[in-house]
Amino acid sequence: MSLEQLWNGWRAEYIGTANSNSTNSAQSVFTSILNSGLSDEDAFIVHRSSLSFAILNAYPYASGHVLVLPYREVPNLEDLSTEESIDLWSTVTSATVALKAAYNPDALNVGINLGQAAGGSIAQHLHVHVVPRWNGDSNFMTSVANTRTIPEPLPMTASKVRDAWPKEKS
Repeated sequence: MSLEQLWNGWRAEYIGTANSNSTNSAQSVFTSILNSGLSDEDAFIVHRSSLSFAILNAYPYASGHVLVLPYREVPNLEDLSTEESIDLWSTVTSATVALKAAYNPDALNVGINLGQAAGGSIAQHLHVHVVPRWNGDSNFMTSVANTRTIPEPLPMTASKVRDAWPKEKS
């Protein structure tokens, strides 16, 4: 059995970014984005609350893959203040509502990788993944080529998620 190779050059940028944002760097890529001066639209930030924000994953597992983070860069859940924890989980809940409304998925994955050994590529800045899932959404590309196909560009995803984000109750 021969194994064919599928080149996906954009992954080189991701690998370089992930390696340069390990726990040894001065600040995470997320903090860099927050401090960059980019507009929320250009940074793909889809929601801001008082203590946390939601941003699209630049290299999503599926369309609608959102990351929810505290503004304050901390690596562990126990490092959050009570107020940050409440705000973070409230924002995660709102993200699930928005993704259900925008994408009508069959299910959602919600998860955190705490530490690099757990799969946390940016372990110094706690972030919660919220990923829409559909029955049968795994295909041969992921299985044999370690590649994902995403059917829409990030600006379109951001617009859908922003439009579906639950409105604040008065």
